[in-house]
Amino acid sequence: MRLILILMLGVLAACQSVAPPPVGGRIRDLHTGESITPRALVGRLAQAPRVVVGEQHDNRDHHALQRWLLQVLADRRPQGSLLLEMLTPQQQPRVDAVRQLPALPQDLPGALDWSPGWDWHLYGPMVEFALRQSYPVSSANLDSADIQRIYRQAPAMSGTRSNAATVKEQLLGQIRESHCGLLPESQMPAMLAVQQQRDRRMAERLFEAPAPALLFAGAWHVRKDVGVPLHALDLSARDAPVVLMLAEEGSDVTPAMADFVWYTPATPSQDYCAQMRGDGRQ
Repeated sequence: MRLILILMLGVLAACQSVAPPPVGGRIRDLHTGESITPRALVGRLAQAPRVVVGEQHDNRDHHALQRWLLQVLADRRPQGSLLLEMLTPQQQPRVDAVRQLPALPQDLPGALDWSPGWDWHLYGPMVEFALRQSYPVSSANLDSADIQRIYRQAPAMSGTRSNAATVKEQLLGQIRESHCGLLPESQMPAMLAVQQQRDRRMAERLFEAPAPALLFAGAWHVRKDVGVPLHALDLSARDAPVVLMLAEEGSDVTPAMADFVWYTPATPSQDYCAQMRGDGRQ
């Protein structure tokens, strides 16, 4: 009897084990303010039907953690689907065709028509891992033709939350900052419309996808106060998705923005504004 008990405890422990994450850092539950372990985080995310993960696009640690999350969450329960901001509807037939192949093609970026705007060296390991799994990998973004149409004439946006003045002001500020103050004010309403329509599309796709569903997107897209969760509620979703924000040490992530934050080590900052200006100023 004692031997059986030991064996049962061993099996239970193995079922509850979580592979160590590939990078360090600290995790906070923003509901309680407490620090939690990677194992505790995985346990809480595994209970949610929909999780959105915010990234810093050029942070290698964040992409490594995304791949790790796909693996450890699937160890806890079957994964229903993965949605990516980096994929468009136009690419979806290519993604589906690749998933039917017995092996991934050597030139996977070419087979997917992967956009050079998303650094394949950063995204490749996560995408390759996902495409080898049984669940669908789906686009969450708009096609370029849709973006151009929205830019020319913004459609009406339904919902009181996403139309709130405070939401629009925050997003306009982010758009100005991310474009280094170089955009003419006349373009700002169109840029805001594109941003919000992208968030709306991500919310629609997330709630159409098989659950449990994961969405990987940029930090501003997944924020509870301005992004996909807000649009989900405007679309009459009963519950907003759970938000995990991946952020570098020194960032300020509040409970209004996310449910959990994983602070990864800070990386050397790059002056993208100097590159956009093209004048060499630092």
